Amino acid sequence: MLRILGRASSINVRKVLWACAEFNIPFTREDWGNGFQPTDAPEFLTLNPNAMVPVIQDGDFTLWESNSIIRYLANRYGDPSLYPAEAQARARVDQWIDWQASDLNRAWNYPFMSLVRQSPAHQDAKALAAGCAEWARYMGILEQQLARTGTFVAGEHFTLADIPVGLSVQRWFATPLNHPGLPAVSAYYERLSQRPGYLAHGRNGLP
Repeated sequence: MLRILGRASSINVRKVLWACAEFNIPFTREDWGNGFQPTDAPEFLTLNPNAMVPVIQDGDFTLWESNSIIRYLANRYGDPSLYPAEAQARARVDQWIDWQASDLNRAWNYPFMSLVRQSPAHQDAKALAAGCAEWARYMGILEQQLARTGTFVAGEHFTLADIPVGLSVQRWFATPLNHPGLPAVSAYYERLSQRPGYLAHGRNGLP
């Protein structure tokens, strides 16, 4: 059985949990990080020297980095339509997975830390305004893409890319800021909410 190390409130752990729900993968999960078992403990560092969650163990195979993990799960256990083998179709999925991990994640860091985590180090009004504007700019890019596809981020059908992007969309709506009108994103949010895995691990009341 798959072993998942990481607290369920982590957005990156939730990627793995949602992927397991989509692929019907049985697992056990252990709470590590932020109030639970410390990720700088020697036994955790032997699994991930970066001291970050999630980590999985699949038999004697250990893997860290959330997007690498969900790709692995899709390749080993998933429906090929969610992570296609054809080069161009897979590249389109990978493009949006990587965009979420790099551009979109960086954009929401300061507003999320300020408004949700209430971090004392993230309370500069100018930096917050700039961060909110940058986050909205990237959400505008997503709005344009969803308006083109009319359904999901990489095309007509749900794919692996919708897991990280969908969790970022949930974080957008869960953060108390002024949300510009993004009708395609809003429709996408409701479309994802028809999936049990998203309700359990995405739109579940956690920011």
